[in-house]
Amino acid sequence: MPSRSKSSRTKKSSPAPVPSPTNGSSSRTAEHSRFDFTGFDRETILRWYKLNHLGRKLDEKAATYLKMAKGWSYHAPCAGHDGIQLAIGQIFRPGKDFLFPYYRDLITALSAGITPYEIILNGLSKDADVAGGGRHMSNHFAKPSIRIQNVSSCTGNHAQHAAGTARAIKKYNGDELVIYSGGESACSEGYFYEAVNGASRERLPVIFVIQNNKFGISVPVEEQTANPDVSENFVGFRHLLIVKCDGRDVFDSYRAMKKAAEYVLSGAGPAMVHADCDRIGSHSNSDNHELYRSKEEIEAMKARDPLKIFRQRILEEGIASEEELQALEQENMAEIAAAAEKAEAAADPDPASWKDFIVPPAIIDYNDPSEEQAVFDPNAPMLTLREGINYALKQEFRRNPHTFLWGQDVASKNKQGIFNVVKGMLDEFGNERIFNAPIAEDYIVGTANGFCRYRDDIRVVIEGAEFADYFWPAMEQLIECSHDYWRTRGQFTPNIVIRLASGGYIQGGLYHSQCLDAVFAHLPGIRVVCPAFADDAIGLMRTAIRSQGVTMYIEPKFLYNYRPTSAPTPPDNYLIPFGKARVRRPGRDLTLVSYGNALHWSLKAAEQLAADGIEVEVIDLRSLRPWDRDRVCDAVKRTGRAVVAHEHYLTGGFGGEVAATIQDECFRWLDAPVKRVASKDCPVGFAKPLENAILLSVEDIVEAVRQVLRW
Repeated sequence: MPSRSKSSRTKKSSPAPVPSPTNGSSSRTAEHSRFDFTGFDRETILRWYKLNHLGRKLDEKAATYLKMAKGWSYHAPCAGHDGIQLAIGQIFRPGKDFLFPYYRDLITALSAGITPYEIILNGLSKDADVAGGGRHMSNHFAKPSIRIQNVSSCTGNHAQHAAGTARAIKKYNGDELVIYSGGESACSEGYFYEAVNGASRERLPVIFVIQNNKFGISVPVEEQTANPDVSENFVGFRHLLIVKCDGRDVFDSYRAMKKAAEYVLSGAGPAMVHADCDRIGSHSNSDNHELYRSKEEIEAMKARDPLKIFRQRILEEGIASEEELQALEQENMAEIAAAAEKAEAAADPDPASWKDFIVPPAIIDYNDPSEEQAVFDPNAPMLTLREGINYALKQEFRRNPHTFLWGQDVASKNKQGIFNVVKGMLDEFGNERIFNAPIAEDYIVGTANGFCRYRDDIRVVIEGAEFADYFWPAMEQLIECSHDYWRTRGQFTPNIVIRLASGGYIQGGLYHSQCLDAVFAHLPGIRVVCPAFADDAIGLMRTAIRSQGVTMYIEPKFLYNYRPTSAPTPPDNYLIPFGKARVRRPGRDLTLVSYGNALHWSLKAAEQLAADGIEVEVIDLRSLRPWDRDRVCDAVKRTGRAVVAHEHYLTGGFGGEVAATIQDECFRWLDAPVKRVASKDCPVGFAKPLENAILLSVEDIVEAVRQVLRW
């Protein structure tokens, strides 16, 4: 019989006969619910009833807190989803499997191992909340210590993380499984399709549970999807087992989940469990379902309330008496009362703690000499920017066998990247660590997020898009990555380096010449670097891969093979800290701050100006988030004048942040206003005359410097 003993929760069961991935139904709908106890002992039946009752009473307690204005400001009731949620938690093995619940999964959380006290702490947003200390929305239950993941409010995006975690399990030959849980309307999102497609193609050990209550807030399922039975949309996926069940009935749901788990653990591929449910209440406390559902419909749902039917069947079958059930229910109410009293007395988060866990530790083994103290071999080979990135990647992949790379075109026989940046990595490290991804940028980033959850020492390098311009579909997952560390209060961070070939000057036109650096630098929780020389490319890549957290590694593609980027190969201990600028040319008359392609145009401009006796100090930021305010401000205080040059649009460009900081911190030292010079506020055109007119030029920088000096 199903058991919750420790041994059965951690030991992998012996292989069962593998169901074929047919797409039929295993059971019933609401009209045929019968709570068939066959094969289940009395202890299990009563334990599940007690859990079901406990979960529903906690759900009611949440609504009470709302009415009393004591907390639980977001509440999505779980009534009508009882069976499938109980079953998910009973299949999940705490501390072994990975569970990605969604915001309605209160009974799932309880069944999987989160205590009533911990659930109430979450609802009241207390400091001791195990999900994240009140940093995330209430009703988002998690417990990372037993592998119940902290999932965001972005509906269904955790499907990507589930697929990524399952990929890691497969790569490491693990015997864990991953469970994704979500509603039917989340399946309308493109990234859910990407996750199912990828998991099916790769035969990943993940179960996608669809709790279909037929409404996305107020939008009925027939207005959401081509098939009201949402799983029917996925019948063509190879290797995907689809199992259907009555999500109100825990016994039918458990049989479905068990069948799915056996299939997944066999290695045959992923499974999808489609659970037919009711949403007995409104979508949430901010919704009134009486505005779009008839009274008759609501009453019909209440009549098939799973908890009532479960209780009735226990009495009918003589499993327990009325007195015995009342005793169990009184125990639950006492447990909730005690948990509530303790949780209500718990401390709220310290307001000053907002600044904690925004960005994870930069590097855990940074003990080498400073950059200025590094000793270069004068006979070391010269490397271009492209060669430097390649060199650093190979070094780090040799150093850490838990480092992986994927993206588009990175592992295609002899091609291995459209710019040859990762050339030779497939040959040296093999297809298990270097592999191609579908043309689905969100899936590339989202699966990296999930992959990192398997082991703390995993590092993932991804080519986020072949050109930075194509990264926009992945912004949803980048935002997710940016607050994972803060949202979980340091319990999880994706350790990812996202490489992007960026910028213009290659006559690429739209989608091949744009910059996104200011967009990335705007986001708390990630780092943004942009090397313009080979030695910097190496030092920053080493630091990025060895660090915890997410680094956007911007590669100005015009500079890949641009000879002025060449530098001697640095020593093996050469690491560049984040947020540390470099003076590329000293000067006394004006400070010119730049990075990327614009840095090289700035150096050319400084050379031209020197012919007229104007000595410009050129500072290479290298790192945009964080950026080196101290070095820039110290230089401006010496020269009294500043120009900021960058390739991105002028309006909203990163130069505005630098200029504003100089104005704030150096105003009394300034002899002239701070000047920004950048590309035009226009997409980069394809025809060479248009590209030349739109993009920042050396002449633009020279003129900007002269304007400031004339002030």
